Amino acid sequence: MKIGVLGTGNMADALATHWVRAGHEVFVGGRDERKAQRLATRLGGGAGHGSLHAATDFGEVVLVALPYGVGADVVREYRAALSGKVLLDCANPVGPGFRLLTEAGPSAAGRLAAAAPGARVIKAFNLCHESVWRMTPPVFDGQPLAVPVCGDDESAVALAYELVRDVGCAPVSGGGLERAGLLEATAALFIGLWVEEQADARAIAPPLAYATGPGTGRH
Repeated sequence: MKIGVLGTGNMADALATHWVRAGHEVFVGGRDERKAQRLATRLGGGAGHGSLHAATDFGEVVLVALPYGVGADVVREYRAALSGKVLLDCANPVGPGFRLLTEAGPSAAGRLAAAAPGARVIKAFNLCHESVWRMTPPVFDGQPLAVPVCGDDESAVALAYELVRDVGCAPVSGGGLERAGLLEATAALFIGLWVEEQADARAIAPPLAYATGPGTGRH
């Protein structure tokens, strides 16, 4: 598939590297087109580069790999070009003190949907540090990393599942886009546990067989 990438930072680099290797056509767009060119060269595989607008025009799927707040402004500017396209949001609206910046308002993904009402927005890839996404593949204790995906459009979710698998991970349904805020809040909680408490976030949940109580079997 054709994938436009908005941004030239670590998440753009980590995810697009896998997608180029999987044979997708990738075009990197940035406000600084020299940085976009450097990233495209590093990606190889004939990756293109240019402006943010050019990337929105190019992709049937568009990854928004921009800081929270900036993404919505860019998407709003190019909303006409994004109509009908899959908009993939990986942002974490987490601020000082591991505070969720969206507070009681719309999720970061919801703000993208409001900024480009014709786009089909998906939330995914926000629960791990970029170094995890660079792994080939992200497998821990013999089990591929599971990636929750939130979205309302079935065909958009299916494309997102394909891109998750291309990273070497296992997609799992996170529900509709209204649940994207739960993924973002989970990221804020996990980052606080990892960074401030040096705690293994996996240890706060029991194995699946015990999720509804001991002896109840697998659900």
